[in-house]
Formats: sequence, C-alpha cells, structure tokens
Amino acid sequence: MTEIVPLQDVVDAAREFMAQSKAPNTLRAYASDWRHYEAWCVGSGLRALPATPQTVALYLTAHAEALKVSTLQRRLTAIKEAHRQKGEPLDGNHTALREVWAGIKRTKGTATTGKAPTLTADIIAMVSALPDTLLGTRDRALLLVGFAGAFRRSELCALRKSDLSFTQDGLTVTIRRSKTDQEGQGRKVGIPFGSNARTCPVVALQAWIKASGIERGRVFRSITRHGKVNGKLWAQSVALVVKRSAKATGLDPSKLAGHSLRSGFATSAAAAGATERSIMKQTGHRSLPTLRGYIRDGSLFRENAASLVGL
Repeated sequence: MTEIVPLQDVVDAAREFMAQSKAPNTLRAYASDWRHYEAWCVGSGLRALPATPQTVALYLTAHAEALKVSTLQRRLTAIKEAHRQKGEPLDGNHTALREVWAGIKRTKGTATTGKAPTLTADIIAMVSALPDTLLGTRDRALLLVGFAGAFRRSELCALRKSDLSFTQDGLTVTIRRSKTDQEGQGRKVGIPFGSNARTCPVVALQAWIKASGIERGRVFRSITRHGKVNGKLWAQSVALVVKRSAKATGLDPSKLAGHSLRSGFATSAAAAGATERSIMKQTGHRSLPTLRGYIRDGSLFRENAASLVGL
C-alpha cells in the first residue's frame, strides 16, 4: 500500500528543492544585490516589491556611473528573481526598462576587464619564493595544482583526498561539482608530472599531503598562526594566497585574484600553441566564446596576419 505523504510535507520538500536549484554563492550574491536595491528604494521613497519597470530603470540609472555593466546585470537578475519568487513577475520588456538598460550597455560597453592572469613565469617565481614551512608547502601545492588543473577557487577548496588518484603518469583529479555542473555529474582532470621537481604540481601536492598528515576529507585546509592544520579553506583564501605570493615576487597583488590561476593557465597554454579543444578539456569550458574570454592576449601574436605582410 502506497504511503500518503501529507501535502504540507510535499510543499516543504518542493521549497527545499527550489532552494537547491542555484549555487550557494549565487544565492548570496542575489541576497546582497537585493538588499542594496531595497535600501535604495526605501531612501528614494519607492516601493521595492512589487516594483514598476520605471523604478528599476531609475535604480539602474542611479548606479550606472559607479558600477560595471556586469554588476548591474546581476542586480537586475536578482531583482527579477525576487519578483518571480513572490509571484510578481517584473516586465523586463517594458519600454521604460528595456531602453534605459540598452542605453546603459551601449554607453558603457560590455567588455569585461577581469583580473590579470598569472602566467607560467609568474607561477614559477611565486612558488620559488615560498619558504619550506608548512604554510609554504601548502601554498606551493595550491598554486601549482590550481594553475595546472585550471581550477576554480571553489573547486580547489572542495577537493577531498578521495578525489585524488596518483598514477605513473601524474595525478587524476575528480571534480565532483562545479559552477557549470550543478547536477554533480563530475569530470576528471589529468595533471602530468612537471619537468622540474621544484615546480611539479604532483610532487608539490604529495609533499603537502605528507607534511599535513591529511588522510581523509578536505585536501586544502587553513593553518593556524601556531602552525597547525585546521578546518576547510575558503575560496577567498585562495585569492589571498595568490596576492601574498605575487607581492613577494614584485608583482602587483591588486591586479590579481584567485581566478588569475585559471585564466593564467588558459592564456599560457594558448601562447604555447595549445589547441582550444585541449584547453577546454582542462578548464571544463563548454563553449569556445566563453573560453576565449579567459585567454587574455595569449594568442594575439600566434598566427598573427601582421607578421606576414613584410614590415
């Protein structure tokens, strides 16, 4: 006999599934964007929800000078999502909103100006400057594995000991879930041995695992000021490691972020002549246009037509 589940339990379960439909980072960003918008509405004497298209258009206009188009786009999406969840769909095609938004994008442009990539030479310099301490050993492994695997910050922080498989060819890393794989289908990334033991990502990771004594659970963890391995490492910590290591080698840390490892790999690989297909296999990108946005000037001078005109 089929058990009859109370309707309220089904409703609660449905809400839970809805809450899990978007990544936690996305939900946090939406919440922050909504608070900013709501505060502006209160200060301007306007209703935040349900809002008229004119109100949203005024909000975008008020912040068009200070914010990037990409940030405004995310905030517009957050506003629409909040309305949708409350059963008050916002008409994004209303003339007042559509034309203001088109004007902002046309005026400011939509080209992205992301953080600078850390190229191969940068990575070698950064890891060479690290001390042979527990912290230095962790940071060396983090930088080299993050670069060679072209991993996102979240992917690095989520790696578990059971996701690693050391073979005679190098290291196989299983990514259980990522930004573009919210259903958790997973993918495998191969990291070969490096040509120099000092900068080999496989050797560096083995050294960290041995030094830290990690037998299970998270691979990359925080380290206390007393030199003890602690809990999980947060995504922001990856950026701090990159910036701290870059500063030690004379690079400008303000131009770098955790994402610099991933874009740096794509750029360096392109400059070295790697095919887009092979780069995509490592980074996990699913479309060429998206991948090309990560390759920062790495292929500008490869097969450049200007080199053939005889100047």
